[in-house]
Amino acid sequence: MRAPSKENSFLRALSGQTVKPPPIWLMRQAGRYLPEYREVRAKVPSFLDLCRMPELAAEATLQPLRRFDLDAAIVFSDILVVPYALGQKVEFVEGEGPKLEPVRDWDGLKRLQLDGLAEEAAPVYETVERVVAALPENVPLIGFCGAPWTVAAYMVEGAGSKDQAAARTLAYRQPELYQALINLLVESSVRYLEGQVKAGARVLQIFDSWAGSLAEDEFQRWCVDPTWRIVTAVKAAAPGVPIIGFPRGAGPKAEHYARATHVDALGCGTSLPLGYIRSHLQSLLPVQGNLDPLLLVAGGAELDRRVDQILAMLGDGPFVFNLGHGIQPDTPVEHVARLVARVKKS
Repeated sequence: MRAPSKENSFLRALSGQTVKPPPIWLMRQAGRYLPEYREVRAKVPSFLDLCRMPELAAEATLQPLRRFDLDAAIVFSDILVVPYALGQKVEFVEGEGPKLEPVRDWDGLKRLQLDGLAEEAAPVYETVERVVAALPENVPLIGFCGAPWTVAAYMVEGAGSKDQAAARTLAYRQPELYQALINLLVESSVRYLEGQVKAGARVLQIFDSWAGSLAEDEFQRWCVDPTWRIVTAVKAAAPGVPIIGFPRGAGPKAEHYARATHVDALGCGTSLPLGYIRSHLQSLLPVQGNLDPLLLVAGGAELDRRVDQILAMLGDGPFVFNLGHGIQPDTPVEHVARLVARVKKS
């Protein structure tokens, strides 16, 4: 593990400072692109099993920081830990992704319970404790959860989907049912994030991966309002912990999200133009992003060009370099090393 520096640049950037070079961490930085991760993954039957084994999950969390000069770790887990902890059947099928028993009626919703959350989430809290104990004191660990809209979409669809059609249709047809599901996820997410903070997480991120599928009024109801409720509750319990919101695909609605949710920083997806990020978002709060993960797969001169462009556009304000979504499994390790080195030399 690298030696600690005097002050963490990531925390400084999240506080609104302009830091040069900017801090860098990468969404899904612990994962299948690393050969050492694949060795760990081979020891357990399923991905969910790995998330629930603190010793191995902590090892996976720490692996990328041993290779790269990253400014933060993010706990190795998954956003679907919460529905699993509520009692929904969740499994990860190799080559297909998550599969869940769909929740599409009141009977399905009633089978979900908050009572078991603390016990079922305990392995994640232990992972956080193990990682914090192993990290240099000034290198923060990021805890996270999925936003209620995105998690609910998985719960209703029973899997990932391109357009979240089943979830959106249910929300239109039975808004009371959908609101009850969202309310349950708000409460469970607050408890889950607070548990991670108590275990040692110093930054939190809320992933709303499917925010871009919502129309304007639905975006307010299912994305902005629940996120604001989570942020308000967590900040009351842990006022010194910055929260990053990531409404992937929100487009121009991202500005309203930034203003209305009271997050401390905004994760920006690949599709957001740099000029828009600088003029409409970075003027409000620190921003994070937004390199295309596929460009990191491709590498070469085009990767260098885009990295330099992002740095030129966003580096004169509060900024955290990251991807516009998670690292792809087929990303060459040497490309990640090249990216980190280029950002650090800027």
